[in-house]
Amino acid sequence: MNKNYYAILMAGGVGSRFWPVSTSDFPKQFHDMLGTGETLIQKTFSRLSKLIPVENILILTNEKYNDLVLNQLPQVKQDQVLLEPAMRNTAPCILYASLKIQKQNPNAVMVVAPSDHWIEDEVAFVNDLQQSFDFCEANNALMTLGIKPTFPNTGFGYIEYNKEDTNAIKKVSQFREKPDYETAKAFLKSGNFVWNAGIFIWSVKAITEAFLHFQPVMNNLFLSGYESYNGKDEKAFIAANYSLAENISIDYAILEKAQNVYILPATFDWNDLGTWGSLHEKLDKDENNNAVVNATVVLENASNNIIRTDAKKLIIIDGLNDFIIVDKDDVLLIYPKDKEQDIFKFISEKFNFDFSRNWICPKCVGPID
Repeated sequence: MNKNYYAILMAGGVGSRFWPVSTSDFPKQFHDMLGTGETLIQKTFSRLSKLIPVENILILTNEKYNDLVLNQLPQVKQDQVLLEPAMRNTAPCILYASLKIQKQNPNAVMVVAPSDHWIEDEVAFVNDLQQSFDFCEANNALMTLGIKPTFPNTGFGYIEYNKEDTNAIKKVSQFREKPDYETAKAFLKSGNFVWNAGIFIWSVKAITEAFLHFQPVMNNLFLSGYESYNGKDEKAFIAANYSLAENISIDYAILEKAQNVYILPATFDWNDLGTWGSLHEKLDKDENNNAVVNATVVLENASNNIIRTDAKKLIIIDGLNDFIIVDKDDVLLIYPKDKEQDIFKFISEKFNFDFSRNWICPKCVGPID
């Protein structure tokens, strides 16, 4: 394998839309959401290790998830786990990891990838990643893999490129915010827009130069600890200084400002697994479109449901259609799929419940009205 290839695996999110399975103490990237026997972070790590040496894969996560990472990825050493003492969005952690990599290998090229997405064709993913690495080794480029939209989704940001560009890798015209439905339909019809999947590729030289130019304050903050990186004083420097960084995404901090941003429309099928509904789309289903994870089921007059339990619990359902049924510890969620965006509001209003925490309901003395 090429020793210049690196990965930054982003694994600090909470995944609160998958409550009650995903909580701040045990978020979705550490769960087997697909019922395959592997957690999402394990599947992502395995996918990246097909091209990138295992020792060159860094995991960026919150301090509280350190043990989860090491338990689920036993091939990873402690010095590969970069712990964020505070949540500061994607730009600060990417700069921190990039400077660590630069100090270790100034010739590095890297991919930044979420730990909790679903990718169907892993061979196609590796081929697209190889093509992107080759381009970034030869050019001063900041790259992203874009997903060809299949419907007018209003939940994703979009990336526009010149439709006259016949090259496989195309120069980005602009990033577009999450659109309304009519705008999303126009994007789809235009044919030169892709979904922003949050998968980025660049050389360490290109990304550190971009931070120097567009984020000088943040760059100076993290450069002030450069001598400590990859050494015994690094942890103390990060603990004292990380929270001083601006809370800003890599898109706003760098990519929407730079003129050397390129896009490769991906050849693999992708899903961000952002909701129970999107998970239902990607799971195997029975003849009535019911998707089942872990449970043993007996179904009558039931269709278009997603049913999940922790163990092989017997679930018997009659006369239920288009519902989310999730059994997790002391919570049983039964909720209409088309109203899943209201789950947060409903539970919060009833119990003043914080979705970033585990389920605690001291006021529960009877059924919810």
